[in-house]
Amino acid sequence: MDKRIYEHLEITDLKDMLNKTEKLYKDNIAYKIKKEGKYITFTHKEVRDMINGLGTSLISLGLKGKRIAVIGENRYEWEIAYLSIVCGTGIVVPLDKSLTESELKNLIRKSEVEAIFCSDKYVETLEKFKNNGVGKLKHLISMDLEENKNGVYSQKELIKEGKDLIKDGDKVFLEAKIEPEKMNIMLFTSGTTSEPKIVALSHKNICANLMDLGSILDVNSNDVLLSVLPIHHVFECTVGFLFALYKGATTVFSDGLRHITENLNEYKVSVMANVPAVYERILKMIKKNLRKQGKLEKLLEDEEKYKDLPIEERKEKFKEIHEMLGGNIKLFISGAAALEKSVEREYRILGVNLVQGYGLTETSPVVGVGTKKYHRIGSIGKSVPSVEAKIVDANKEGVGELVVKGPSVMIEYYKNEEATKEVLQDGWFYTGDLAKIDDDGYIFICGRKKSVIVLKNGKNIFPEEIENLVNRIEGVNESFIFGRQRAEDKDDIKINVKVVYDKEIVKDVYKVETEEEIYNAIKKKVKEINKVMPQYKAIRGMIITEEPLIKTTTNKIKREENLKVIKQEGK
Repeated sequence: MDKRIYEHLEITDLKDMLNKTEKLYKDNIAYKIKKEGKYITFTHKEVRDMINGLGTSLISLGLKGKRIAVIGENRYEWEIAYLSIVCGTGIVVPLDKSLTESELKNLIRKSEVEAIFCSDKYVETLEKFKNNGVGKLKHLISMDLEENKNGVYSQKELIKEGKDLIKDGDKVFLEAKIEPEKMNIMLFTSGTTSEPKIVALSHKNICANLMDLGSILDVNSNDVLLSVLPIHHVFECTVGFLFALYKGATTVFSDGLRHITENLNEYKVSVMANVPAVYERILKMIKKNLRKQGKLEKLLEDEEKYKDLPIEERKEKFKEIHEMLGGNIKLFISGAAALEKSVEREYRILGVNLVQGYGLTETSPVVGVGTKKYHRIGSIGKSVPSVEAKIVDANKEGVGELVVKGPSVMIEYYKNEEATKEVLQDGWFYTGDLAKIDDDGYIFICGRKKSVIVLKNGKNIFPEEIENLVNRIEGVNESFIFGRQRAEDKDDIKINVKVVYDKEIVKDVYKVETEEEIYNAIKKKVKEINKVMPQYKAIRGMIITEEPLIKTTTNKIKREENLKVIKQEGK
């Protein structure tokens, strides 16, 4: 059965994508930027011209075929730099802006980059690396400088120089041939459980994903996409940045997590990809506002009354809620972690088309995503059209490891044959995630294979499932489920939880003051959760803290790191 819903543009590589979409959308606004209280816009034609100019300059600097990194906050200059590298210059290496100095040095060495695009705040550190001969680093290019200064190139200046070279007949970048199946993108895994690996991706990988998304998601050239998640991560890079250019849409940039709701209103955003925690926060904000206005009870009554209406009719019935989000929301995509079913259900009752997506760096990234046509609460939808998915080593409940095959699956882990062989077998990529697929093809993710807690009786505990329940306790920001050996029986494990709470909310809601009272108030709520779960899943021990859990930049819990902290604290 063909899962494609919409017509989509066929592309062979990202250069082909830019050329074809320029003809279609050249006068559309590609970026709307807020600067010193004013808005600046760039059309899709202007963006292509900047990319061509910058790419031409990079080649004139001797960077043809070289590896070039990009590091910085989400901004249009980052996106221009990425495309100027990958569409005819060399290999792009997106780096995490949250890296420590030692981590950054390590990744520069490992990736063998010769140039780096960066925001001003990284220049001092990177100059030190360059002067000390770290790796092969030779050139620094600032996204902020207006002109070249003290040996640091200005991205703006390079664009101007490149445009002049093109006028003088330099066509080396414009006519550069792309090899779609060769490595053009080097991405470091987030390393939630181990040392980061380098994922080798090609134009073919990314373009297969773009075409899949274009054929199933209701996104077009009239849409405005809000960029929030770290852009170095392939989820934001493909689903936000590249997909917006592929569809001829407009990208706007968030002022930060605390400003998302006002940004949705300010830019009349219609599409956003984000993590579950943000959608949970928005929902809490909506309810808080309605509670203040004395309208929350009415909302709850209306939810019950209208829950069976089609989503478009519910959108009309809950118009006031939509106005709080800018009045233009068409699609919310949740990814990077599991979305609590109750949150997903509530958004959809309110007429907001919130869907779950799932993917990995190694799959460029999207494996499955819910759509208008194919949606089921708790599911990440069906696999995207060009990806085949199946379950291996399933237990009696049908839960086993999710494996996938398709053109968006990575080439390899660069220079790591052993790790590549472990995950790529007979053309299938072993995701390391446990899942089940129902009779209609909907995929339900259960948790990471490595994080499953196996009890003495052979029962499997998926930490994410229980964490979702604990996170719903009012005043709880996040939680971490882990197993601890019983003192009386070393072969048996009891389930424990580390709870990160918001002191102000807990004190206000539960009318408590001391840490002991706070502990008892939260423990009482945990006991209520235990009552609705099978006994073997019951939480037997609890730690409370105000310190956030250690997470990746896309909000995934680093399980091994958090376990180390718990052991060090002796809790």
